[in-house]
Amino acid sequence: MKSFVKIAGLGLPLLLAAAGAFSSPAEAQVPPSVVPVVVDTAVPIVVNAIKPKPKPTGLAKFEGFVQNANIVQITVRAKGNDMSIQTFSLSENASARMQQIVDKGGYQYGDRVTILYDPSTQKAIKVKGKPSKPV
Repeated sequence: MKSFVKIAGLGLPLLLAAAGAFSSPAEAQVPPSVVPVVVDTAVPIVVNAIKPKPKPTGLAKFEGFVQNANIVQITVRAKGNDMSIQTFSLSENASARMQQIVDKGGYQYGDRVTILYDPSTQKAIKVKGKPSKPV
């Protein structure tokens, strides 16, 4: 039994040394003819270019009832929807016209008006409607 321990004691280091000397390093199991493909992702592929929408040339219309009006702006509640309230700043021409209306008493709460405005700037170009008599 002693001889077996001596052989086993020397045999294991010799076995490990032989395994290290005669074995090749570990490699991935990829065939040598396959080369990884590198794709350049820096250049985007344009499918459809986005075209800017043209500005509307026409004016939008808002009908409703006056909540507040002065020579700078007008606040109007929508005719069909009581929860929809919009405030429009007045253009120079509309502001001059509003000054004349304010001098005579101005629009009162609840007066019916139609506002022609530029939808992109929300600026009132013209205010149509008859102001009620001042209180």
